[in-house]
Amino acid sequence: MTIDCEALAANPSVASPYDLLFQALVLIPISHYFFLALFASLAFLYSFLEIHFLHHLRTLFRGDPVTLTYNSSSNLCQSLAANCTILRGRYSATPWLSSPHLQTAFLSLFGKAPPVSYRRELFLALDGGTIALDWLTYSDGQYFIFLLLVLYGLIFNVTCIKVAEGSCLIDNSAAVKHDKTPIVIVIPGLTSDSSSAYVKHLAFNMAKNGWNVVVSNHRGLGGVSLTSDCFYNAGWTEDLRKIIDHIHCEYPEAPLFAVGTSIGANILVKYLGEDKTNTHLVGAAAICSPWDLLMCDRFINRRPAQKIYDRVLTLGLQGYAQLHKSILSRLADWEHIEKSSSVREFDNHATRVLGKFETVDTFYRRSSSINHVEHVSAPLLCISALDDPVCTSEAIPWDECRVNENIILATTQHGGHLAFYEGVTASSLWWIRAVHEFFGVLSTNPFIKARRKGPVQCSIDEGADVNVMGDGPVTATATADETRDTLSEASPSPNENEQASNVAVQGGIDKLSRRSRQSIWLLAYIAIITTWPFLVSLLSLLRRRFKTFTLFRK
Repeated sequence: MTIDCEALAANPSVASPYDLLFQALVLIPISHYFFLALFASLAFLYSFLEIHFLHHLRTLFRGDPVTLTYNSSSNLCQSLAANCTILRGRYSATPWLSSPHLQTAFLSLFGKAPPVSYRRELFLALDGGTIALDWLTYSDGQYFIFLLLVLYGLIFNVTCIKVAEGSCLIDNSAAVKHDKTPIVIVIPGLTSDSSSAYVKHLAFNMAKNGWNVVVSNHRGLGGVSLTSDCFYNAGWTEDLRKIIDHIHCEYPEAPLFAVGTSIGANILVKYLGEDKTNTHLVGAAAICSPWDLLMCDRFINRRPAQKIYDRVLTLGLQGYAQLHKSILSRLADWEHIEKSSSVREFDNHATRVLGKFETVDTFYRRSSSINHVEHVSAPLLCISALDDPVCTSEAIPWDECRVNENIILATTQHGGHLAFYEGVTASSLWWIRAVHEFFGVLSTNPFIKARRKGPVQCSIDEGADVNVMGDGPVTATATADETRDTLSEASPSPNENEQASNVAVQGGIDKLSRRSRQSIWLLAYIAIITTWPFLVSLLSLLRRRFKTFTLFRK
């Protein structure tokens, strides 16, 4: 069929093609347009949110294999990789969180954290700054079990018992000082602290499996005010170095491990590269590290989705600055800090000035951990998701990790930023299971055992330590040297130790009875509930015998 264009043009009575098209579109039912708009919206959201549900559906939700990158000639890495079944397995994301943005948002907004009660210790740095250390050694369930054991006299070697509201706080200097239970030091991410959901998940799971956990909150976070003009930043490793030395001095026989998340991972890797073999850490894990801060700064301003994260992080930094306005307004331009619309602008007006860097790019370059990866001498597990919406996979130092004989780099196709939710109910984080297994395998590795042999040295010789337990007063102790001198001058005999232990136990029980009336009533309630069936049976038996005796007399 041919159309005579000249005839159509010469005859104005013939309708134009646009009129015909409009008439045809009018004949289409409105419901069809609705479904078309719905399909277009879903397609847009599927692409914008980077949803990969169809990919998981195609693979029957078996997930994708975890890619391991390490030095093939390293006996240590080969041994660790061979014994870590989780790292050699697959990661399958929660089906209804099949998106890096959904995973990351769910962790921040709806991630239910397990109930955790910390014991707080305040560490005073040389410059006068205060760092909050939050310890977790017992879960809530173990707290009640412990009270029952103390009440029934099954635990005798407790030097000091102090019960706070809903938590069991034990400060047994005679026993804990030589405790060999491994300790995990947690370094949270930017503006995160021990109350963050993922930190609680990590602390709870590690403590539940027999590890002692301490969260090293950044300065000005964790509900602690700034007490000096020194702030933390992405490249500040001095606080972490002092904290590790302090914990090593307090618990010299306990193996130390560390987990850094996001910016905390950048600080941890940078510290390991700076100290090389001089660190007290047996092993470490870096989760979702930015690696190259300059590259991440470019990435987070590249696309509209990433700009949302940039704005959210900026609001978090401004909230942190607002908490310490009295100090920040004196050291930096407060007006520009309030008006900052991006992380880069905040760093330019605050972080760069406080850290005394010439430019923002200079701060990013000098603070990036990618410059120190080759010098890491402690066993290190690095976990990153290739779809991380905050820390781009372009910054991952593949070659540097492959050359280093102490690093295992584990990458997954999906997981978001610090999320890695798994299971239908999204009740667990995959990377926490991987870290726990890695540390467990590492602690029993023959190479690590041989490496830990040698004299224990303490490098802390300055600063003060402040212990805060529950609602008690804040007390500052002397320096480590003064403490050691005092202990050496007053070394008690075995009999004195036994007497002191008995007195301490009695004093602890006295404190328990005086200050924990709620706990005593709770224990009484538990005792009644547990013995009630026996009491009912005993009363029934006595009642039957009484009736029998009465009938016999009649």
